[in-house]
Amino acid sequence: MNIFQAILLGIVQGLTEFIPVSSSGHLVVLHDALGVSQTGLTFDVALHVGTLLALILYFFKDIRLLTLGLFAKTRETWLVKMLLLATIPAGVAGFFLQSAAETSFRSSRIVAVNLMVFGVVMILAERYAVKFKRKTAVEQVTPQQALLMGMAQAFAIIPGVSRSGSTITSGLFAGLDRVSATRFSFLLAIPITLGAILKVLLDDVALTQFDNQSGIFIAGITAAFLSGLIAIRFLLAYLAKHSLSVFAYYRLVIGALILLLL
Repeated sequence: MNIFQAILLGIVQGLTEFIPVSSSGHLVVLHDALGVSQTGLTFDVALHVGTLLALILYFFKDIRLLTLGLFAKTRETWLVKMLLLATIPAGVAGFFLQSAAETSFRSSRIVAVNLMVFGVVMILAERYAVKFKRKTAVEQVTPQQALLMGMAQAFAIIPGVSRSGSTITSGLFAGLDRVSATRFSFLLAIPITLGAILKVLLDDVALTQFDNQSGIFIAGITAAFLSGLIAIRFLLAYLAKHSLSVFAYYRLVIGALILLLL
């Protein structure tokens, strides 16, 4: 892998991590297209350092208030509890399915199918959400809604599903408005992403790969950070006025193209 390829992968990671089209799915396909699969999952997870930093920077005020709510009773205490509750399913799935994510799930064919299937689910969620006259705000998420979004995010370990897409879609099914579902999804991604990074990058093999190609890793992480900031701002502003439909149809088209090329 060269610097250009690392930056390209970083940009794709940053944009597609938050836009609901599956970052892992795009990276798997791009790895195959570029012929740079030797670093595999390690490089992809390293790119999450960049998107995690983008989340922390964008939601720094929210994180500070949530941290205070964790140790003292504030208006954010309830949301902290719901985020912790939603973290459990995704954490369990990551622990037990990590090895499958590294091997059998990293298939362009699986990515294509998942892109299309969850594209249809997103369309159905938008239509179903119309039934809710009164939408739930992010500060009022119930335990049932939090668990539903947490379980949905657990599926995101499979490339092609999309972490943001699965949680936002389940949020719509549960009665949240688009922006509230998106904010909950992004805040929930912080502990989950941090856990995934620590689990993979603390491995001796991963550390060796980083040490041998530190410049390439840093270039990719920086690109993911900058493009991630752009994607967060874009999606929150876009979903305030528009539906998920454009992303759902994009998934259908890209999934079909991948299958045709294969």
